[in-house]
Amino acid sequence: MDEPSPSPENQDLLNLSTQRLTSLLENHLPQIHHFKTKWSLIRSKLISIQSHLADLSDSTSSRCLSSNSIAISVLSSLSSTLADGIFIVGKCSDSDSLPDGKLRTQSDIDSLSSKLDRLNKDCEILLRSGVLVGDGAVVVVSSANPPAKEMVRIEVRNLLTRLQIGTTESKNSSMDSLLGLLSEDDKNVLIAVDQGIVPVLLRLLDSTSPEMREKIVAAIARISAVDSSKNVLIAEGLLLLNQLIRVIETGSGFAKERACVALQALSFSKENARAIGSRGGISALLEICHGGTPSSQAMAAGVLRNLAQFEEIKENFVEENAIPVLIALADTGTTLARENAIGCLSNLVYNDEPLKVLVAREGGVESLKNCWDSTPIGKGFEPAVEFLTNLASYHPIGEVLIFQGFPLRLLPLLNCGVLAVRIAAAEAVYEIGFCSKARREMGECGCISALVKMLDGKAIEEREASAKALSNLLACTCNRKIFRKEERGIVGTVQLLDPLSKNFDKKWPIAVLLTLVSSKKCRKQMVGAGACVYLQKLVELEVEGAKKLLDSLGRGKLWGVFTRP
Repeated sequence: MDEPSPSPENQDLLNLSTQRLTSLLENHLPQIHHFKTKWSLIRSKLISIQSHLADLSDSTSSRCLSSNSIAISVLSSLSSTLADGIFIVGKCSDSDSLPDGKLRTQSDIDSLSSKLDRLNKDCEILLRSGVLVGDGAVVVVSSANPPAKEMVRIEVRNLLTRLQIGTTESKNSSMDSLLGLLSEDDKNVLIAVDQGIVPVLLRLLDSTSPEMREKIVAAIARISAVDSSKNVLIAEGLLLLNQLIRVIETGSGFAKERACVALQALSFSKENARAIGSRGGISALLEICHGGTPSSQAMAAGVLRNLAQFEEIKENFVEENAIPVLIALADTGTTLARENAIGCLSNLVYNDEPLKVLVAREGGVESLKNCWDSTPIGKGFEPAVEFLTNLASYHPIGEVLIFQGFPLRLLPLLNCGVLAVRIAAAEAVYEIGFCSKARREMGECGCISALVKMLDGKAIEEREASAKALSNLLACTCNRKIFRKEERGIVGTVQLLDPLSKNFDKKWPIAVLLTLVSSKKCRKQMVGAGACVYLQKLVELEVEGAKKLLDSLGRGKLWGVFTRP
């Protein structure tokens, strides 16, 4: 930001203000005859300002006063205000009458008092901000602090000071510059947070115009997008939450969208979720989902999706009649809005049979089907698959899902390139495979081959989900025949028994192998792959089903013949 060049006039502002202040205190105020109580209050404000001027006169700050535009603005305004004060004092020094009348003079005194309050605060901010330390002098930068980083720090510090000092127009301009700086780089956000941007923005949010409030919320949303800065926002607690909720209730469309972005970052904790729910936040968010702009709908649904994770908040959703609104958004919203609405419904019905029934009655199954068939397979597909899984766990609804053809819809997901979607699809296979019809359909369409490939996946979660799904599908006799034809089926499953593989539930691969142990050929393959060695250790660890499988392999009289060392 350009600073004015030093000039004798600028350098004299501090001296001029000091002289006028001294004159007021020592020469003029003792001559007062009218409104002595008001002038007594003004005197205390002048003494406070006098102390600030003394601080500004010290050797460190005075080097920068002549070149710092913020200091120049404050001192210029102070000098002008003190000149007005001398003029008003003169009118109150006449013992006989008031030249401008009592009401006009009283109004002038009150206006002067208000200006002095603001200037007193401006001086405090100017001194506290640190902009006078090094801003107009040579900055010595160590190798650990590259010049670019140091310049950003100085610029942020200046902008934060300007946001608290000066006219509305000046603050708006400073806010624009700050937003530009924050948008350039995440590192700039971290520097701004380190300089104390969050408390400053929060104070301004409560006392500015709608236009300025919109910009402040945009800055807070930008900060919330940087993971390492979220804790600073969370630390502001209810004060920030209340302000953001007020914005989503009364702000512009853009402000509501940005407020929702910030609330998404803050709504992962139970305490914040409870606070949002108890302060009418869910109602305001649903209103945005119903009638907001497309982008704000997506963001509002994202906040609701986070809130729905908490059991104690679900009652608020029911009270606000949220289900029809979310289903409607899942049918008509943007891709992101549909994803978040489906994700919210999925979180709501998790482990809650009454809500599953309510969602199904309101058209949740049809909405899921429409969303599923109209959404390209990708990362955003995961909430839909989880929604299917959660609904299918309640078997009366699961039967409807099977009738709607969802078992056959899972195969493309098991073969897709997105890990999270593959894992979610395998979980869905397990849950929807509660009846023989669904198991048979999924086996015949190729799900077993896809799941066998997942047994060799790099992620532990993928291997475990595939073993879990196979343990259910292989309850169907015809599916066992398909599995035995897979070259890596038994070998891949046995490898999952390795006790060295941590954070993996061994009961699933054991369950798969138990369905096949009656076949002599399969037993031979298991032993040859090293199953007995692994199972001995798992029996010692008391893993479910390990002893039964080991005993079954032992009865085949192949004990130790094909085991690996």
